[in-house]
Amino acid sequence: MLLQLKNNVTFDHEYSTKLILWNKNTACCNWSGVTCDSEGHVIGLDLSAEYIYGGFDNTSSLFGLQHLQKVNLAFYNFDSSLPSAFNKLEKLTYLNSTDAIFVGKIPIEISQLTISHQNLQKLVQNLTNLRQLYLDGVSISTKGHEWINALLPLRDLHELSMSNCGLLRPLDSSLTRLENLSIIILDENYFSSPVPETFANFKNLTTLSLAFCALSGTFPLKIFQIGTLSVIDLFSNKNLHGSFPNDSLSESLHRIRVSDTNFSGALPSSIGNLRHLSELDLSVCQFNGTLPNSLTNLTHLSHLDLSSNKFTGHIPFLDIKRLRNLVTIYLSNNSINGIIPSFLFRLPLLQELLLSFNQFSILEEFTIMSSSLNILDLSSNDLSGPFPISIVQLGSLYSLDLSSNKFNESLQLDKLFELKNLTSLYLSYNNLSINGNGSNVDLSSIPNFDVLRLASCNLKMIPSFLINQSGLIILDLSDNQIHGIVPNWIWKLPYLQVLNISHNFFTDLEGPMQNLTSIWILDLHNNQLRGSIPVFPKSSDYLDYSTNNFSVIPQDIGNYLSSTKFLSLSNNNLQGNFPHSLCKASNIQVLDISFNKISGTISPCLMTMTRTLEALNLRKNNLSGPIPDMFPPSCALRTLNFHENLLHGPIPKSLSHCSY
Repeated sequence: MLLQLKNNVTFDHEYSTKLILWNKNTACCNWSGVTCDSEGHVIGLDLSAEYIYGGFDNTSSLFGLQHLQKVNLAFYNFDSSLPSAFNKLEKLTYLNSTDAIFVGKIPIEISQLTISHQNLQKLVQNLTNLRQLYLDGVSISTKGHEWINALLPLRDLHELSMSNCGLLRPLDSSLTRLENLSIIILDENYFSSPVPETFANFKNLTTLSLAFCALSGTFPLKIFQIGTLSVIDLFSNKNLHGSFPNDSLSESLHRIRVSDTNFSGALPSSIGNLRHLSELDLSVCQFNGTLPNSLTNLTHLSHLDLSSNKFTGHIPFLDIKRLRNLVTIYLSNNSINGIIPSFLFRLPLLQELLLSFNQFSILEEFTIMSSSLNILDLSSNDLSGPFPISIVQLGSLYSLDLSSNKFNESLQLDKLFELKNLTSLYLSYNNLSINGNGSNVDLSSIPNFDVLRLASCNLKMIPSFLINQSGLIILDLSDNQIHGIVPNWIWKLPYLQVLNISHNFFTDLEGPMQNLTSIWILDLHNNQLRGSIPVFPKSSDYLDYSTNNFSVIPQDIGNYLSSTKFLSLSNNNLQGNFPHSLCKASNIQVLDISFNKISGTISPCLMTMTRTLEALNLRKNNLSGPIPDMFPPSCALRTLNFHENLLHGPIPKSLSHCSY
């Protein structure tokens, strides 16, 4: 490989002191510039000052030297970009390209090389006046005290950013000896330890970011009281406990993000003293109690996320004149009740309002002149009464979700077509009776929908306007009262990925179906469909044909299931032999053909499929013969049901492999 490297590059023979001497007549470990270990592996290569030109790219034989630890390419003229394949040298700890000539960007793969704490120490040992150190994405993979000790000589260090460096436990308190630090960003490391109490001693700290660090224990309260602190980010430390102090929160805070942690307790009224706060993200925690009225004092607040907590009570009255900067409000997944106040719809910059999965009972009437609201989600509450038609004033809406409430009476769907920007509409599971076939609707004025969920809306027919909705991705018409034939134009919708028409009274599927190319999830269960089980040219991930009147299962059905993970044909009138082609469905995880009249024997290959098959239900058929004794050692089955067949013979010994 070294000789191949020599032959592929151009170098000045007159000045060369290394390459000129390389030849196959002597052992390469004796060549100038080559260092080997005791086993004869090449671990070092020094080609500096050889006046080498070109011949070095990602295909170079150098990248086959898997034991290389040090490479010196100083003064090398690459005559192109720096190769990205250095990350193939997994043991490389030293790379020198001083005064080398290359063009373009330094490849990102360089940052994937590993630096030991000894090399980190060498890197910074003479940089005693260093004020900013950013090593994000560089793999250092050392324990807390080791990498911190390597940095301790940097007494003037102000900014330290080492995200995603493979740093390991613990987060050592000796870091506070770098007392001038103002920015500490250590996201995406694995400390698996508490945050040291001594971090509260950083007198100039403005940013502390420890997201995705597997922190544990209780977060020190005093850190929230550092007078200079502006940003604190503890996102996704699931085992980190903590709360907010009742008073003395640092008034310089601009951003608080403790989402997806185990922080708990009430939100103190002192939160209203944070006049500079622009982002407050406490989502997916254990906070409780009522929302304090002092939130109205957060005049710079633009992003408020309190979702997935245990907040109760009402939304306090907030002065919209003081909260003119609010862009997002997320309060979903709490136990907040009472009125959804009208002032929320008058916040001038508000774009997203998510209040789902609460206990709101009244949507206060509102009148607005204009609105910037894009997303409104009031789903899964206790809202009742007539459909709130004032919503059509929200002209910027592109997503509206009112599903799983108690709205009643009838609704002409064309009323909502006034929302010209609407692309996602969710009205499922109310007490509404929707008419989707307005006679005076101008089809060209109907919004272009991506998502339309109208389950349990008392529909009597498929809305006629859907035939022109070529951009539909998700269509849910389940739990309605639609009779007759499923029209073939549905199969021609070019981007349709999810179709749910279950729990209706459909009897037939109009063909042809060969144009169906994009569907991932198809749910036809609980209808009156008959004839042969349909097959489609493109394999879908999820197919539910259960509880219909299908009578024929195509013997080649398995040829169309290459990507299918879930297939249910249960509760039909299927007859004939078990289709052995099902064994070609190599990715299937759930297979349910129960409650039919399938006959014949169980194919042995079906047992070997249990390497991936987790649920197999052949209950109540006419299957006969033995159960093939071919369950593999890696059996993944969790559910197996052969009840009510005509099977006989011994229980297979190999079934013991199915330990789940």
